[in-house]
Amino acid sequence: MSTDNSAAITARAFFRAIALPGVASPYDHASLKIFYPARRTDSEEERNTGVVAPAADQSPFPVVIMLPGINVGPEAYSWLAHKLAHEGVVTVTFTHVAEEMPGYISLTPGLDISALMPADYGKRPSATTIAPIIEELRTLNNDGLLAGLLDLQKIVLGGHSAGGTVALLNANPDWFPGVCGSFSYGAHSAAATALGYEEDALFALPGTLPTLIMGGTRDGCIANSAARYGKSGQASATAAIERTFHQAMARDQQDCFLAIIEGANHFSMAYPADHSTGRPFIDMPTTQPDDSIRELLAALVAAFIVGANTGDMESLEALMRQHQEQLYLNARR
Repeated sequence: MSTDNSAAITARAFFRAIALPGVASPYDHASLKIFYPARRTDSEEERNTGVVAPAADQSPFPVVIMLPGINVGPEAYSWLAHKLAHEGVVTVTFTHVAEEMPGYISLTPGLDISALMPADYGKRPSATTIAPIIEELRTLNNDGLLAGLLDLQKIVLGGHSAGGTVALLNANPDWFPGVCGSFSYGAHSAAATALGYEEDALFALPGTLPTLIMGGTRDGCIANSAARYGKSGQASATAAIERTFHQAMARDQQDCFLAIIEGANHFSMAYPADHSTGRPFIDMPTTQPDDSIRELLAALVAAFIVGANTGDMESLEALMRQHQEQLYLNARR
């Protein structure tokens, strides 16, 4: 993570394409954008190629794999990737198009719905993109711009909306070695009745790693989707998130946190807003300044990454106390 010379750091990025094994064509590829901490030298080669060398003195870099919401483009998370680069973190965002539900082709975090069925949940990953992204990270750590600079024992799964659910349900180092924690925003583990679950059922979280679950009191997407899961917390912006933290999580090691931000909505994590896709039309307007909400989100995520990497969560706990007036709910377990 960054030191006191981080002011000289800038965020730079490059692109990669990966194959997704076991996924049917034409949906068997994803495009990655990998943000990294860099430090410009203004050299002639830099000017000619546009390639800026990583700030190697800040390495080894922990890594965040950012899993997107349905039909939310990766550019919506660039603001967070830029902030994390200044903290010495590499962030992977990506584009993956799939038809995971018949007739619905969308940008997606990559989900194997069959792995979520009652007879199969917990037996194998439900994520289709995480393993190939980690494999590409291994390749990058062996050769190229970031060779030898990535700490692949410090991979954090992060996600927004459906991507947050994928992150929470797949934060299992037995499935994905090197994963050390997960965070989510606007996500929960309620199990849809359409998959054959009883009303108000929850997917149990793996419970093996530190976790940060975040949400907002103005989350209209969660409130207006509650009927998919049963009657508990119907039309509530936060009930499913709270139940996920208190009921679906077995881990109780004082390294798991709940942070519900007063006035934040479902798309507070996604900036700039794109109202041409997804379901922003069922969201509620924020009641706090959007830039202030994002500053708090970035600070929470950065502090969590430090804690997940070091095992010391006191900085995150202190941050939550410091911003208690902005938090509708906060809890630790």
